[in-house]
Amino acid sequence: MAFKPNYNFQKAERARAKAQKKQEKLKRKADARGDETDGEGGDTADTSQTDTPTDADTTAAGASTDAPTRPDDA
Repeated sequence: MAFKPNYNFQKAERARAKAQKKQEKLKRKADARGDETDGEGGDTADTSQTDTPTDADTTAAGASTDAPTRPDDA
């Protein structure tokens, strides 16, 4: 009996191989640069503080951040 091609499987295998090759290439580049990466898209493991304000910085002391709610009987 002749071989029946499974095009979807073959396409998925090519995509998987391409993604694996790309990850290996990125890892080699990062190793060559000496960067510390977590392997997720090339983000560096930088944990320094940012200058963005937090909720505690933007709310007044003692101010309630909860929105007013309607009574249940209304």
